[in-house]
Amino acid sequence: RSSVKEKARRRVREFDVGDKFSHLPLPKASVLLPLMVREGKLHLLLTVRSMQLRRSPGEVCFPGGKTEAVDKDEIDTALREAKEEVGLQPEEVEVICRLVPGIDKMNHLVTPVVGFIEDTFQATPNPAEVSDVFVVPLEYFVQPVNYKALPYENSSGYLCWMHCFTYHDHEHNMSFKIWGLTAHFAVFLALIIFGKRPTFEVDYDLDNLFSSSENNFMNLYASLYKRKKSNL
Repeated sequence: RSSVKEKARRRVREFDVGDKFSHLPLPKASVLLPLMVREGKLHLLLTVRSMQLRRSPGEVCFPGGKTEAVDKDEIDTALREAKEEVGLQPEEVEVICRLVPGIDKMNHLVTPVVGFIEDTFQATPNPAEVSDVFVVPLEYFVQPVNYKALPYENSSGYLCWMHCFTYHDHEHNMSFKIWGLTAHFAVFLALIIFGKRPTFEVDYDLDNLFSSSENNFMNLYASLYKRKKSNL
């Protein structure tokens, strides 16, 4: 178990971007990618947004949300939100690093924070925000049973392909649809840790994963910035 954790820890740290993108003039948000080792395999904890929420009700996501004035950095935001949403105490998370951010449909700069939690963690979902909590083997995001790519127009107006996974969770006897930025972050984390080619297409140069992920992000940001300027 410790060797699985140690290997993952080592690989993920190589992709740490620190606060490299924190200066970008976009509203900020963070998500926690909670990794755990269960039966010798890495798993990710995910949540389902409450149906009471105005934005994206019922969608699968990682614990997270918008940056608030009390937060020192993106890590603080992710930990505070995880505590509010699923009762995960900050001291129960071994934070590993921050990965290349994404841009959501509201044009927030979303930073993924990777951390290890114990597999004994019992979530206490805040019903106002979270209706369900479940775990998925990380390997599912490179070797899925049920996958499709959906066409969509990104925040810069370009047609792109979005990962969409359907995962059947035997514990809940329910199927969950994981797509959008959540799927994007999960795939990237799985590519980093397993270092193998997925069974579907990805828009990275897999031999230069770190630089191509940064380039993809900067291209997205540049096209968004250009579009913003042309709208002024």
